[in-house]
Amino acid sequence: MSIVSLFDLSNDVAVVTGAGRGIGEGIAHVFADAGAAVVCAARRTEEIERVAKDIRAKGGRAIAATTDVTNEEAIEALAETAVGEFGSLDIWVNNAGGSPIQSPLLELPREEWDATLLLNLTAPWLCTRAASKYMGEKGGRILHISSRAGSDPVPGSGHYSAAKAALNNMTVSMARELGPRIRVNTIEPGAVPTEIMMQALKLEEKDLPALEKAIKLPAGRLGTPQDLGAAALYLCSPATEWVTGVILPVSGGM
Repeated sequence: MSIVSLFDLSNDVAVVTGAGRGIGEGIAHVFADAGAAVVCAARRTEEIERVAKDIRAKGGRAIAATTDVTNEEAIEALAETAVGEFGSLDIWVNNAGGSPIQSPLLELPREEWDATLLLNLTAPWLCTRAASKYMGEKGGRILHISSRAGSDPVPGSGHYSAAKAALNNMTVSMARELGPRIRVNTIEPGAVPTEIMMQALKLEEKDLPALEKAIKLPAGRLGTPQDLGAAALYLCSPATEWVTGVILPVSGGM
């Protein structure tokens, strides 16, 4: 197999949740550039329609599918849409997640704890369960988007850290239970200034140079959605047929 073909997704159909902005948008574009047909899923219809339109404008294949990943019926419909539109389901990226709230654990409202676990842990479980059924005998690849907070807890974000730590653990269990038919891996992004990160940390665009200087990443800069898209391509490509159950930090050395 040639080096180029190791990263070719031309025969694949990929679902990317949370694809309307940030890391999800970056992954959707990289997958489309690698040849995949991409189903862009999120709750905000106008955002995923824009991403799908941008992909098609470059000659790629993409559709938008409005989806709430905390709703089991909506997840099932999303999988059916991918197969109905493009004929198969080969890759599923559980990117939707996050928490806009920072609070000491003992002061955190119960509803925020429940909402964080639902979005960041239960939803990936539900999505993986649905995706594995539609991937059939041929199998496929599941990719979770976790956070460095899952391995290195952040004070004030203990609820989010706990959810992502559980997601990391679930990755290994899933890899062992679903292999060899389905490979399951996880990426832990570091400091990527997405909308939800900016909201949680109460940052504005003008604050980013100071943040970059303060955290002193070995890589010398903050991350970008394309950085995460490249890592996602690696883990979902033929190049990693012997890689499963991995928690991969993509964090500039954090």
